[in-house]
Amino acid sequence: MENSETGDNSDKRCDNRPVSVAIIDDHPAVVAGVEGWYAKARPPIEVAAAGPDVKVAWVGPGRHACVIVFDLQLGNSTPAYGDLKRLVDDGRQVIVYSMRDDQDTALNCLDIGAFTYLTKAEGDTHLVAATRAAAELRPYTPPALSGAFGADSRPGRPHLSERETDVLVEWFKSESKQLVAAKLNLSLRTVTSYIDRVRIKYANVGRSAPTKAALVARAIQDGLVRLDDL
Repeated sequence: MENSETGDNSDKRCDNRPVSVAIIDDHPAVVAGVEGWYAKARPPIEVAAAGPDVKVAWVGPGRHACVIVFDLQLGNSTPAYGDLKRLVDDGRQVIVYSMRDDQDTALNCLDIGAFTYLTKAEGDTHLVAATRAAAELRPYTPPALSGAFGADSRPGRPHLSERETDVLVEWFKSESKQLVAAKLNLSLRTVTSYIDRVRIKYANVGRSAPTKAALVARAIQDGLVRLDDL
C-alpha cells in the first residue's frame, strides 16, 4: 500500500478535474443504484472504481478517486473503523454511507475524520450534494447528522488526528504552507488538504475558522497550542 505521507497524494484532490468516486459496498444493488444516481447528476460524477472490499480505494483507478463512498459494515457485525481510519490518515475524503442510523456511530466516524456521515435512507439528493462538497472541501451536514449533532452532549471540540495536529501547529509556526511541506516531507497539496479538513471539522461543530488567525484562536482555546509555542 502506498504511503501518502512519503509520496504525493495530490492526485486524490479533485481540483478542476471532474469529480471521481470509489464506492466501497458489498451490496451490488446499492452499488448499481449509486452509480445510476451519479450518472444522472449534472454534471455527471465519475465512478472510478467500485467493489465489496476496501482495496478498491488503494489499487487501480480507485487509488486516484478524490472521494470515497464507504459502507461502514461490509458484511461484518462491527463497524470497519480501522479501514476508515487508514483512509482518513491517507488524506482521503471519505463519505460514510451506512444502514446504521445511531448517533454514536455517526459521531465516532466524524471523530475518526470522515468528511460526513449519511444513512442509506437519505437518498440520491444528499449523496450527490455531499460528494460535490467533499470534492470541493466544503462542509456538508445531511439531516441525520444534524440530528446527531443536536443530541450530542460532548464538548464542541473536533477530534483531530495526530497528523492533522502536527501540520496545523507547524503551519502556525511557519510563514507558508511550502515551509510546512518541506519540514514534514509532504507535498504542498497534502498540507493544504490536512488544513482544509481541520477547517471542515471546526465548521461541522459550529465553530467556523475561515482564516489562519481564527484557526490559531480555536487551537489555543482547545489546548492544541500555547501562545508561548507560537
